Amino acid sequence: MHSLSKALLIACICLPTLVTAGGRETDWTTDALRRMSNPPLGLPPLGAQDLPSAGQIALGRKLFFDPSLAGNASMSCATCHEPDEGFTQNARATPLGSDGTALRRNAPTLYNVGYARIMMHDGAEPSLRSQVLAPLFNKHEMANADFGSLIARVRQRADYRELFEAAFGKPATVPLLSKAIASYERSLVSANSAFDRWRYGKESGALSAAAQRGFALFTGKAGCSTCHVVGDQWAVFTDDGFHNTGVGYLAERKRLAGQTQQALHDRGREEVTFRREDRHKFKTPTLRNIALTAPYMHDGSLATLTDVVLYYGHGGSQDPDKDPAIHPLALSDEEVDALVAFLGSLTGDNYTALAAEARGALGGNEP
Repeated sequence: MHSLSKALLIACICLPTLVTAGGRETDWTTDALRRMSNPPLGLPPLGAQDLPSAGQIALGRKLFFDPSLAGNASMSCATCHEPDEGFTQNARATPLGSDGTALRRNAPTLYNVGYARIMMHDGAEPSLRSQVLAPLFNKHEMANADFGSLIARVRQRADYRELFEAAFGKPATVPLLSKAIASYERSLVSANSAFDRWRYGKESGALSAAAQRGFALFTGKAGCSTCHVVGDQWAVFTDDGFHNTGVGYLAERKRLAGQTQQALHDRGREEVTFRREDRHKFKTPTLRNIALTAPYMHDGSLATLTDVVLYYGHGGSQDPDKDPAIHPLALSDEEVDALVAFLGSLTGDNYTALAAEARGALGGNEP
């Protein structure tokens, strides 16, 4: 049963060995700027205001991988957003913070994060630059006590003094630090997937028959495209909206029954808006590169894409407040496999190159 789904899962786990893109580590910022100004097939242009300089991207990458940005120097941004794991964490439902505490929410992928209109699972941050600051000062994450102590550590280092001057023409500040990291994250543009080549490139043989059947289900019987929008010219695969999928309800029942280590109730969007009708609503995630970014849902409670499809196929949980679009679909095993095949076709053709660019920072080869 679901043999195709299992094969896709194995393919996601057994990723190929990564090499630097074309062997040109020193040219990686050129590649980054090129894909930002001229996105690959399937994605819209980024706004001109979102296009940083090469120096800002390079500085941002260095900061992204630097554990000394944490108050106790124990974790970096990449700790939760591991490049070899889809810029998320595959091994844990939710990451561990710098104090060893299991965080409440799954680490979302950073692929194509520059297209997001609002940040965090609950939309608490209005921009990528403001989101960067949240983990830096969260007491369970990077746990910096205040802005001053963080910037003092950065300014003490000669390499950062030079890089901030080169990138911005001035010493490090908190706004410039967040801008640099956001600049690197915006460069993680990935598309030109098999689906893109088939739908937008008109390559009839680019997409398997199973994935084509899955796309027909995705936009038809299954109704997935209601929230994971597919346009005529491109697709970011999200409506940037907030929906109650019933997962928050399940998580709360498990918490109350003592079946989870999570001690705090997660009210989702309600924690931002303070409106009861927003309880357990979470932001619609992008589906691009989804086969690389398990586990799934805001709490990482579903391990595989097959689990996700089956969850929705069965109509979600018994939450009386869940989105009315979620209802039993009566999917056959073949239809489940077809949907998983379609989701697997959304992997961009440059994900190994993006991970290799990231790996350059770890190897001490910063530009």
